[in-house]
Amino acid sequence: MGPRGLLCVCLVSLLILQARPAPSSATGRSKGSQKRQAVDRTVDGVLIRSLKVNCKVTSRFAHYVITSQVVNSANEPREVAFDVEIPKTAFISDFAITANDNAYVGNIKDKAAAWKQYRKAAIAGENAGLVRASGRTMEQFTIHITASPRSKVTFQLTYEEVLKRRLGQYNIVIRVKPKQLVQHFEIDVDIFEPQGISKLNAQAPFLPKELAARTIKKSFSGKKGHVHFRPTVAQQQSCPTCSTSLLNGDFRVTYDVNRDKLCDLLVANNHFAHFFAPQNLKNMSKSLVFVIDISGSMEGQKVKQTKEALLKILGDIRPEDYFDLVLFGSRVQSWRGSLVPASEANLQAARDFVQRFSLAGATNLNGGLLRGIEILNNAQGNLPAVSKHAAILIMLTDGEPTEGVTDRPQILKNIRSAIGGRFPLYSLGFGHDLDFNFLKSLSMENNGWAQRIYEDHDAAQQLQGFYNQVANPLLVDVELLYPQDAVVALTQHRHKQYYDGSEIVVAGRIADHKLGSFKADVRARGEGQEFQTTCLVDEEEMKKLLRERGHMLENHVERLWAYLTIQELLARHVKAKGEEKANVSSEALKMSLAYQFVTPLTSMTIRGMADEDGLEPTIDKPPEDSQPLEMVGPRRTFVLPAGQPPPTSSSLNVQQLPDRVTGVDTDPHFIIHVPQKEDALCSNINEQPGVILSLVQDPNTGFSVNGQLIGDKARSPGRHGGTYFGRLGIANPATGFQLEVTPQNITLNPSSGGPVFSWRDQAVLRREGVVVTINRKKNLLVSVDGRATFEVALHRVWKGSTAPQDFLGFYVLDSHGMPARTHGLLGQFFHPFHFEVSDLRPGSDPTKPDATMTVKNRRLTVTRGLQKDYSKDPRHGVAVSCWFVHDNGAGLIDGVHTDYIVPDIF
Repeated sequence: MGPRGLLCVCLVSLLILQARPAPSSATGRSKGSQKRQAVDRTVDGVLIRSLKVNCKVTSRFAHYVITSQVVNSANEPREVAFDVEIPKTAFISDFAITANDNAYVGNIKDKAAAWKQYRKAAIAGENAGLVRASGRTMEQFTIHITASPRSKVTFQLTYEEVLKRRLGQYNIVIRVKPKQLVQHFEIDVDIFEPQGISKLNAQAPFLPKELAARTIKKSFSGKKGHVHFRPTVAQQQSCPTCSTSLLNGDFRVTYDVNRDKLCDLLVANNHFAHFFAPQNLKNMSKSLVFVIDISGSMEGQKVKQTKEALLKILGDIRPEDYFDLVLFGSRVQSWRGSLVPASEANLQAARDFVQRFSLAGATNLNGGLLRGIEILNNAQGNLPAVSKHAAILIMLTDGEPTEGVTDRPQILKNIRSAIGGRFPLYSLGFGHDLDFNFLKSLSMENNGWAQRIYEDHDAAQQLQGFYNQVANPLLVDVELLYPQDAVVALTQHRHKQYYDGSEIVVAGRIADHKLGSFKADVRARGEGQEFQTTCLVDEEEMKKLLRERGHMLENHVERLWAYLTIQELLARHVKAKGEEKANVSSEALKMSLAYQFVTPLTSMTIRGMADEDGLEPTIDKPPEDSQPLEMVGPRRTFVLPAGQPPPTSSSLNVQQLPDRVTGVDTDPHFIIHVPQKEDALCSNINEQPGVILSLVQDPNTGFSVNGQLIGDKARSPGRHGGTYFGRLGIANPATGFQLEVTPQNITLNPSSGGPVFSWRDQAVLRREGVVVTINRKKNLLVSVDGRATFEVALHRVWKGSTAPQDFLGFYVLDSHGMPARTHGLLGQFFHPFHFEVSDLRPGSDPTKPDATMTVKNRRLTVTRGLQKDYSKDPRHGVAVSCWFVHDNGAGLIDGVHTDYIVPDIF
């Protein structure tokens, strides 16, 4: 079994890849299509040989891998660049460069811990980071490096996000702009949706329609959908003799899922994801109040576009709706002062009012909002016709409060008190001359959201697009409820309104041994009726999905929960103060590190590379509200050291050095921590149940740790199933000490009838230099003469898991006193050894690159992947990135794995 991969999904993203060689006359040439005249595909000797975008979607969670190989065919060094645009809502989780036969891998850590590295650049006023805001919804990742003569450089970037449903579909947008013809260009989108895919479309509007139809392959059936785009060089050419490319625009994939069931509840690895988007509900009548800024700063194109959008929105209001308009400048005025029905006469009068109003004075934002809230509150209390409507307050402003109450905390308090949780407030910020974080806090505290309207020719369409998202409320006061004793770490599960075409997603962790009582109760109010439903886990369907998607599904549900939790913590961080802000920040940082995400609280550095000032590349996530900036000053180009390998580091192993441990767990995965490399190696041992393996063997004292495998008794004959450690024996013959550990009991000196302890016990045992600490229902620690400390982790299997029964994990927390001759599958790695990784390249799985490892005078093909370390959290574990050695560790371990089979547990 190979390494556990990240769950992949295609996220809404943009991509730009380009080569920027340093000025030189040297060029290289390559052959074009046989049907077209040969064209030069290089730019000053730099050629993009391949660009592959791999995108996998599993239940809305997206894992996205961009791999590109750039070749310098010149006889002198050239500068090459990798530019990628990714969504602001996405988190980078991995980045690697292979050049000069060396792999340079990113390392994620606390941003505060990274301060020393980029402090020099900050003092100099430079941007040491590689990511900056780009456009409305994107961030641009850029790195420049110097490529050696006649060499190739491979870049690989991974990032993740949860796709949001808007206006009835999920959207994947990939901007392709290679700026030259690419020999191997490919976009591959794989979608797996347990509900079944109801529609799937793909478009390449930058190509002629007939050519797009020939180059885009799409299909979907049941749960699976696939889109493949692979234009040849000839199909990329803008004309038969041109070296310019047609690939310059957005590649779009849109899809939706079947909605024939009210319940879409996924449970895996004691985490759940609940997708709620009921269909065939009647639109609710709504009460709308628009609160519009008419201060002097709105003059010109802003007010013109605002009026244009309002006129269009008024045309879309349904006859059963009620509405009013409030304007605020230095003073506050309303059109009617109370809600009126959307009759044709009232709508025409409102259009006349919109066309006539003029700008005046400063910005009394507090007064305008309070007037709008007053209108909605009065209507709900005094107009029976609208008491059951979905009430919505929409505010548009282009500036900061300058009239009336201007203290922001006081405004927040006033608005929160006036609304009282009765309806949502949506804030639209026009342009950049405003405090957008303030608008976000204003809306978040009142069950809405804030959206920036960009000053551009399509501002009116942006306003209309926002309104379309909230134009059709189907339910209000939506609560997704779960048994309190069965669920922990729950994401937002109460929503003021649910709109047609959207989706509510809730994720959480299920408490130990509570899967049997887990369910979801949904309560809401619809048009003229109460809405209630109960969702239960379909255990047979879950087992079927696990068979189809395996550990990828388990990993997906957990990472989806982590992503949503971090996003919510970051949103709370914006408005939190004092101790609460510190606590929220600490929790968000902890999760960002545990799940290997580059967030505003973490940084990724790439060791072994440096610019002319000695600074390593640093990947930071820009503040969410940062504006697109032009790069100022000289471009930072990073130099790859020649003739010496870089200090290899793990991009995903985010534990601090003392917390990284060697061990074996699950079915069974061996993790070998290599501290001098700040990296890890992994392998599996595939053997039959009942086999006993030597894990640690000290030839000086006879101390040993052996483990016996257990497996699935129901597996098919001749088929290898998962095996796990079900019995461990720890022995020190010099003192007669023996400890037998199973998932049921801990027995001291079993051969002489010693005491038996349960995992329900909390105990400390001391016997001739050995201290055994039993931590109830969690783990036990064994300390041997102060020379070594080991941990046994207990795994209780939840219902529906792929593991057949309870099992054990074994970890080496400290081995400093063990002799150099220590052996065993783990013991042989207690002391330093050396390896090198080079030639990073795409693997058979696009999400997991292959590389060449030199270790113990052998050259091995290894694969970058993830394993779980349960030494600190036996329940959920922490993902560790490692180089996976195939074939039972062949080439890494001494001899072959069968050499480590022993006849007895002691």
